[in-house]
Order: sequence, then structure tokens, then C-alpha cells
Amino acid sequence: MGTTTRTGGTHMGTGREGRGDLETTPLVGEPRDVLAGERRSDGPAIDLALSGTVFFDIVLTGLASPPASGTEVGAEGMGSCPGGVANLAVAASRLGLRTAVAAAFGEDVYGEFAWETLSAQEMVDLSASRRVADWHSPFTVSLAYRGDRSMVTHEHPSPIPPEEMARALPRARAAFVSLSADTDIPEWARQQACDGARIFADVGWDGSQEWSDAVLAQLACCHAFMPNAIEAMSYTRTGSPASALSALSEHVPVAVVTDGPRGALAVDQTTGESAEVEGLVVDAVDTTGAGDVFGAAFIVGTLAGWPLEQRLRFANLSASLSVQHTGGSLSAPGWADIAAWWGSVHAGHDEAARTLARDYGFLTDLVPLPWLPTAQRRASATIGLRS
Repeated sequence: MGTTTRTGGTHMGTGREGRGDLETTPLVGEPRDVLAGERRSDGPAIDLALSGTVFFDIVLTGLASPPASGTEVGAEGMGSCPGGVANLAVAASRLGLRTAVAAAFGEDVYGEFAWETLSAQEMVDLSASRRVADWHSPFTVSLAYRGDRSMVTHEHPSPIPPEEMARALPRARAAFVSLSADTDIPEWARQQACDGARIFADVGWDGSQEWSDAVLAQLACCHAFMPNAIEAMSYTRTGSPASALSALSEHVPVAVVTDGPRGALAVDQTTGESAEVEGLVVDAVDTTGAGDVFGAAFIVGTLAGWPLEQRLRFANLSASLSVQHTGGSLSAPGWADIAAWWGSVHAGHDEAARTLARDYGFLTDLVPLPWLPTAQRRASATIGLRS
């Protein structure tokens, strides 16, 4: 994605020279429970269950050029936040889902920061997670440059097997897994499915580029699969996103293909719907976590029972709002961010604004105008200034 692109809270320093930029950081907003009408006393206590690795992320933005051997470059902005599985967890929580994560946290300053941020600030349930002494928290430095990013990661395997922690996850309405040819659907997710959860999945990049059929075989356990266009075409051996979507729909009830600047397309065989939506033109600062935000928003719309086109548009919008800010979990939008965008659409008077007002008209019931979001912003300070 380029600097201007289309695209399918945490303590931080986002401004220039390490200062918090209160004009550009996302709003906090009040929590909104989109599933309030679905909740029953005997229903699941959690909406979305997740298991994986939580990284401590430092994201540097505004690089004049990528670093080369023996050189030093400056960065105009910086953010620090929990990453990895925390990206999806925070994105879902900010959009109103009761979210639980099973992960290991080191007892170093990075792990303490991530634990406090997720549990106290982002309201993520960590009852199935464990703190581990004498273990270095996983750590990633992300360099955002011209709408894309490069990452450097340092991590050691968790001393506690992820599967062991994930067995303690509360019963949920949905669970999210990342598929791999090297492993099968984890047992904890299968148990969640047996208890009524819908399994949503994506897939990581295959460094071997073998694109094993073992990944598609795992879709028999899933409700929805959300790869990007390159991944979808590679696994299905097809030549276009539409052909890949058709092939994937033979393996899973809900197939979604995200196609970068061109938007997203999907088929939902449980409702008989198909839809294709275009991307939104935005100024991208950092694309880290945009796919996780898309996935979280699509899960929100699915659990809420929205039509497929609305789910895709809401996911595209959420991802678009996220790339305008620094960091993965850091940039995930809340309802106040969505309301602010919706208000700006209604303030416009050109043809583009009228088209957006028509296409996103379903937001009228979700964020009725006028909306009075809190003036509080997510930015306060980097981890180094927390004391």
C-alpha cells in the first residue's frame, strides 16, 4: 500500500520528537455492546476467545528512507503497545466484544506493560493467561515506511505450552485461529466449537511457498476463513481473487478475500449472500495490524447478524481508520472513531460524501448523530514515561 491508499489507547508517543500528538491519535469513546440483545444468563460469558503470542511492539514511523547497513535514519513518530494476538483482541474489545486471551507474559517490564494495558485499559479477560518468571517477553520493532512496514522480532518459546493455557479459556460465542500447514486446528478451538462457538480463521504467509492443501483441509472445522488475495489465490491455485473465493467457498461456510486497495469480497453460504465492496481512500501512516482490525470488525458484524455487505463495509472502514495511526493494537478504532468519521461524511457536500453516506447508511442506527464522544484521547506517554 502506498502512503495514500485504500484498505480493506494504549500508552504511546505518536507525535514528532517523541511527544503525544493529541490531534491525530484515536478517540477513546464509550463502550458499546452490539450484542446486548443476544445476551442470555445461560449464554457464553465471552464473545471471542483467542490464544497466541503477545509481543511488546515498538513502531517507528515517518522514516525518510529504510535503514541500510552502516547507516542511521530518524523516525518522526513512535508508538509502543502490545502486539501479536493482542492486535485482534484489542480491536474486538474496542468494538464491543467481550474478549479473552490465553497467552504467556514475562515478568519483565515489557510483560508487565502488556498485561496492565490489556487487562486494565482494554478490558481483555486474561484469566486463562499466565505470568512467567525468568522469561524474556517477545519483542518486535516495526519500521513503517511508505505505507508498508518491516519488522525485527526477538522471542523464545513459551515455557508453558499455549495449548495448556488455552484449555482454561471461558466458553465463547466465537474463537479465532491462525491456520498453518505444520499444525492442526488446536484442541482448545475444537472444544470451543463443540460448545457452540463459531471458528474464524486466517492464515500466515507461507515462507516455503508450497501452499499446502493441509491448510484447506482444516477449513472443515471453521465457520469463516479470511485470507488476503495473494494467500487465497496461492492456496487455491487460481488466478484471480474472485476465482479463489469461489474455490474457498467449497471448503468453508463463509469465505472472505481481502484485496488491499480494491476492497474485499465474500460469500456466506449460511445466508445465501455474496458481496463485493470497494476500498476507502485514506492517508496511511502504519499498516501494522490492519488485517487483524478487519477480522475483528467482521467477527463483530457476523455475531451481530448483519447482512454480508454491511459486515464487509464495516470491516473495511475499521481497517482504514486503523492505518491512519501508529501501531497494531494501538491504532484499532473504537466507536467514537467510527462516529467521528460518520460525522465527517455527513459534513461533506460533494458526490463522494453522498456516495459514502448511501453505502454506509447502516451506521445511522449504530452511531446516531449528533454524537458526543469523550474528549479523552488514547495517547499519554511512551512506556518510558509511565512512572
